[in-house]
Amino acid sequence: MANPSGDGGRYPASDRIGSTPRDRVLPATRALCMFIVPFLLVAFVLLYFWPSADDTGRLFAWRIAPDFTSMMLASAYLGGAYFFARAVAATQWHRIGGGFLPVVLFSGLLGVATVLHWDRFVHGNVGFWLWAGLYFTAPLLVLLAWWSNRSQSPPATVDDVLLAGPEVAVIAAAGVLACVTAVVLFVLPGWAATVWPWPLTPLTSRVVGSIFALGFAAVQVLADRRWTSARLLVQVALIMLGLMTVAAVRTLGDFAADRPLTWLLAAGLVGSLVGLAALYGRREISRAGSRTARG
Repeated sequence: MANPSGDGGRYPASDRIGSTPRDRVLPATRALCMFIVPFLLVAFVLLYFWPSADDTGRLFAWRIAPDFTSMMLASAYLGGAYFFARAVAATQWHRIGGGFLPVVLFSGLLGVATVLHWDRFVHGNVGFWLWAGLYFTAPLLVLLAWWSNRSQSPPATVDDVLLAGPEVAVIAAAGVLACVTAVVLFVLPGWAATVWPWPLTPLTSRVVGSIFALGFAAVQVLADRRWTSARLLVQVALIMLGLMTVAAVRTLGDFAADRPLTWLLAAGLVGSLVGLAALYGRREISRAGSRTARG
């Protein structure tokens, strides 16, 4: 049970248990993470630096338009590459465990989108077969990795710095909003295209929805308030949001200024970036203070 005192509290010593899991990352999980990283890095480079429809049609799995959609997907890829690279070197499962189910959602939805829009892909490109192979296998493999490791996460202890109650509420609310947006984009792509800030096809609507589904990571703070559990996920979000902000500035012409959602999403992007940076700074100061207090 969390400390009811709220802000930045710690779990009471009475919540310790005599026999705790080892909090380790299994070798098979490390191997899977190591295998995934190169694919994500290559996809990031291709989509972020050659985002045009002509380039993606030649180098990637399908022609993506406009450029911002390519760069948004690339931003998610680099965030994922960073996450899995850190997971390879991680020594404690609870520090990385929160990233696996969001990846299952993201990759699973992209697999479904691939089947639904099979005819939109460039089947002659090597990039397509890499895409299809990855998204037809990754959801199951990542889910199995999470399932195998799930019992490794120990309960919080008196030494754990917790996210404050208001922080949890805001983060979880943002995650729920992202997940609802993902559902709308995936289930109602035709309607979404009429209000969305940049042009969407049914395929790109579902791809963008898959990216928003990564917001499930934020919902998980309701189950685990430890800063050590959230820290890496916040770093990943900062990478993704930072790259998306740069991409938006580079592709301003892709956006419809007359649509209200354009300005709402812009405010949400900048607000999330600033808010997460402030949270990260605050919690790192708390973590440093906790270490100092323990001597």
